[in-house]
Amino acid sequence: MATENKNLSAYDKNTIPNASKFRFGIVVSEWNEEITEALFKGAYDALIDCGAQESEIIRLNVPGSFELTFGAKKLIYDYEPDAIIAIGSVIQGETKHFDFVCQATAQGIMDLNVRHNVPVIFCVLTDNTIDQSRARSGGIHGNKGTEAAIAAIKMAALDR
Repeated sequence: MATENKNLSAYDKNTIPNASKFRFGIVVSEWNEEITEALFKGAYDALIDCGAQESEIIRLNVPGSFELTFGAKKLIYDYEPDAIIAIGSVIQGETKHFDFVCQATAQGIMDLNVRHNVPVIFCVLTDNTIDQSRARSGGIHGNKGTEAAIAAIKMAALDR
């Protein structure tokens, strides 16, 4: 397991660029809200901790992870952020729907990174169980939202 020996919330603030000059977009899936709200909190708190201004963090909600690509594209065109974090949670069910949603979401976010000059960070949990999602959204493995925020800051600084 990739997160077995890593706490997703751990970062050294001294190695992170100051985020005070950047605008961030965060697009959040409403599906599996318990998980996505915890991921949002992790991302938001890390951005603020690293100097981002509240007024420069724009949140947009979408119904599910499949819609994250459109939400991120809307953020790019309407708000011109320096980086975007796409937050979602897809949990394996009894059908192939999981596979299609995960593949389409990953491909859509990758396509945005190729087509636009705004980094879009993939913060979509694709877990087998709700317990695995909880462990990665503030549980025993930390918070993937925090990790995504640090990646967003680094990518925004890289693009400058």
